[in-house]
Amino acid sequence: MQLYLFISLSLFFTYGHSKTDISLGYQLTVAVPIEYSLGFIGRAFLMETNEITPTFKTALSVEAVNGKYSCSLEVFLGDVKVWNSGHYSKFYTSNICVLQLTQDGDLRLKGPKDRVGWRTGTSGQGVQRLEILRTGNLVLLDGLGNIKWQSFNFPTDVMLWGQRLSVASRLISFPTNSTSYYSLEIEQSRIALYLNSGKWNYSYWEFKPTKNRNIAYVQLGRKGLELFNGKLKKIAQIHPSDHQTVQFGQPLRFLALGNRTGNLKLYFYSPSIAKFDAAFQALNTTCDLPLACKPYGICTLSSTCSCIQVLIAENETSRSGNSDCSQGISGGFCGNGKTTAEMLELKGVGSVLRGAPKIVNVSKEACANLCLEDCNCTSALYSTAKGGMEVEECFFYGMVIGVKQVERGSGSSYMVKVRKGAHGGHGKSNLKRWVLVLVGVVDGLIILLVFGGLGYYLIKKRRKHTLPNGHNN
Repeated sequence: MQLYLFISLSLFFTYGHSKTDISLGYQLTVAVPIEYSLGFIGRAFLMETNEITPTFKTALSVEAVNGKYSCSLEVFLGDVKVWNSGHYSKFYTSNICVLQLTQDGDLRLKGPKDRVGWRTGTSGQGVQRLEILRTGNLVLLDGLGNIKWQSFNFPTDVMLWGQRLSVASRLISFPTNSTSYYSLEIEQSRIALYLNSGKWNYSYWEFKPTKNRNIAYVQLGRKGLELFNGKLKKIAQIHPSDHQTVQFGQPLRFLALGNRTGNLKLYFYSPSIAKFDAAFQALNTTCDLPLACKPYGICTLSSTCSCIQVLIAENETSRSGNSDCSQGISGGFCGNGKTTAEMLELKGVGSVLRGAPKIVNVSKEACANLCLEDCNCTSALYSTAKGGMEVEECFFYGMVIGVKQVERGSGSSYMVKVRKGAHGGHGKSNLKRWVLVLVGVVDGLIILLVFGGLGYYLIKKRRKHTLPNGHNN
């Protein structure tokens, strides 16, 4: 069976089927526009479940990406994309995008001249059909109903109800226009969220079972994310009602790692608003997100971003709105050491990133010097307080990101490597005061505006009630 679908040049077009499976020899072709059109998406739906609303649908998709057209096989839950064959490696094509289930049981995506861009590698395994299950799992089955390939074994940035992730597996989400990416990683002692950039990877949230129990796998249940040990016994659970007072009364449908914020959320379907809503999120404060601000930016107590460059460059104009906070103060440190760089100490500032290399029982000055001597070190966090005991710790970072303002008395100092003279020639004590004053001004102005507006409203309201009749206007 062969279907050929021509999609005219438009921003969005869909074509669909309602069957739940397809057989050997099936082929679907989608024409790709000749000229590139920004924002173009064309989808042909070939399978759909019919048991639970919203339903799962499978689509062959052509999408405009970075000046080219990608060809992919996708699974949707309602209007939410929950799986994509091109999540990690896109297949770019021209003229045509072809989905084929060959006679020997291999599922393929092809372009012109039968060029194969993606395949399941199931030739000769007795595959008889492709089916979308009620769980959203896309499977290739043999004549006895045995699964020979399944999309659940190739997770992307979404985990569906009933899906399992074993230790050492992970979800990955790619922010737009960024070289960094987020990951949810299943480890033996915990599950954790990571920010990954080049050779650097730092965690920024974690959940651990009690009593140091080991994790074998996790599974998304109807009421939460469940953690199991090697004996298939549930040892812990992330339950929405433990974190929120809202009782939604609907089963969880999927877990997602957001590509914009890196936050982990559990979603249920709300019939009253006819869309998915979050029942739980790992991080509830903007400044706890690793990319809340751009590199060399500080997330303040009022959840606004301010460039470190603004805080240190007295003789330059404010650049908090500049897209590049690192301009003029970063880079060029390798091979020169202390001759071209110095450490700028930011009091009342910390980092959301964890798992950085560290040394203990070291002074603040030694911590700063060690970072200066390492050309890969861009910042260091010095801490003197931990669990009621005074422990000197020095953490080294390879990037200046995830920086946020903290309450005074936290016992930590964040130091950034900058070019010598970037702060206008001030001494060390002046730098501290300059940073604190400007961060305080940002938050102080916001507080002043809020209370000023409230005071103005109350005065106007009082005058309105005290004026004689006929003079209220």
